[in-house]
Amino acid sequence: MYKDSLISRFLITLALGILTAILINEISFLFLKTESGRAPHEVTFVIPAGTASRIEDGEQIEIIPGGSKFVIGDKLTIVNQDSADHIFGDLFIPMDSSVSTVFTQSNNYSYSCSFQSEKMLGFEVSEPVSFWLRVGGVLLAGIPLGMLYWIYGILIFPIKNHENKEA
Repeated sequence: MYKDSLISRFLITLALGILTAILINEISFLFLKTESGRAPHEVTFVIPAGTASRIEDGEQIEIIPGGSKFVIGDKLTIVNQDSADHIFGDLFIPMDSSVSTVFTQSNNYSYSCSFQSEKMLGFEVSEPVSFWLRVGGVLLAGIPLGMLYWIYGILIFPIKNHENKEA
């Protein structure tokens, strides 16, 4: 009976630990939602006609926002509607054409960019947060938390051994 009480209390506190971890994890995920919380998709930017001459005249042009965030698997397509050829990192974008690249590694990148006023563009590519990554996080937090609940529960509310003792 005593052993059954310990096991049932352990299972209950383990479930409570996992439920607590789910609650904390999912609330945090909702409030801290970032680009990495989405599935990969296609992102398209257009270099409008006259961009090269506007940059030469000193205008501040920002076609791709600095500090953009992408996830592994995103396909970046740049459409050049300008009358000049442009460069984005190692991609050559002839006038009236487009090029695409798929991000395959997470990293912070800094590319030369002829269609931005600053001539450089920094952006981040991160790993998308998958369902299994989130489940792993819940288990890594929930199991130890459930064990701590069990230990504290035994210390605060000890289980009395009611087995008959023979003399």
